[in-house]
Amino acid sequence: MKLAVILVNYNGEKYNAACIESILANRGVDELRIIVVDNASQDDSMRLLEERYAGDERLELLRLDENYGFSGANNVGIRRAGEWGANAVLLLNNDTETAPDMLSRLLECAKRHPDSVIAPKIYYSDDRERLWSAGGRFSKVIKKARHTGLNETDGGQHDREKEIGFATGCCLWIPMEVIRKAGTLDERFFLYYEDTEYSLRLNKLGISIYYCPRAVLYHKVGASSKGADSPLCAYYIARNWLLCDRIHLGWRYPLFLLYFAANRAVCCLLWLGRGKTELVRATCRGVWDHCRRKYGRTAYYG
Repeated sequence: MKLAVILVNYNGEKYNAACIESILANRGVDELRIIVVDNASQDDSMRLLEERYAGDERLELLRLDENYGFSGANNVGIRRAGEWGANAVLLLNNDTETAPDMLSRLLECAKRHPDSVIAPKIYYSDDRERLWSAGGRFSKVIKKARHTGLNETDGGQHDREKEIGFATGCCLWIPMEVIRKAGTLDERFFLYYEDTEYSLRLNKLGISIYYCPRAVLYHKVGASSKGADSPLCAYYIARNWLLCDRIHLGWRYPLFLLYFAANRAVCCLLWLGRGKTELVRATCRGVWDHCRRKYGRTAYYG
């Protein structure tokens, strides 16, 4: 079994070492390679990795000439993993730390469910009994993605391995056979909703997604995108939510537009009440760019 763990780095100096060390502490995978794809970082993160892991063949560093976003950088890593001969890739945020047996638990689950995508149980890194994601699901009509177990204290209520509809891109085990069938991430999204779109694509193709509760990950939520309350987040969520549902909802898309308008209007009113006019402007820009079919990286927020 050859597994390639793909980390996308963008000014991740504070997070990379802890993430990589936690991966390297894992056992149970025959051949492991960590592929770090750098989105033209401006900090010392890549230099520090080169110094720390010089000569370690388990780590490969790929520098991109500009920021290609989460989707684009992961796709570069996936292609490199294919060239290496990987049987599966693990897309993993670099602001995470794995449990010592996470990779072996994911592999066990993958053997039980061949040619399926696998997602672990994910806790908040700063509160390791509080769940961030125990798999996920879509609402029936507008297919809104929801994390199962979000913010719950873990008391074993989500300890059953099961098939799920949605898996977060924070950590995704994807066999190369699935990539051959379903393709790679849609680079129009750049940031946010690429995992939602990919899950919906897998659902349409009849490719299963499984939640593996015995595989455990800890996540520093929001570290890579400056948190949910930022113009960058508001812009990409507005634009990409519209794009994702336009692709997948079919006749239900007009119903979604009604929900979207009400949802974003409430958010904008709340932001205005807090004096956060920049979030309202970012949302309007996201909607406008979707109407113009202008996707990928925006010049407004990077």
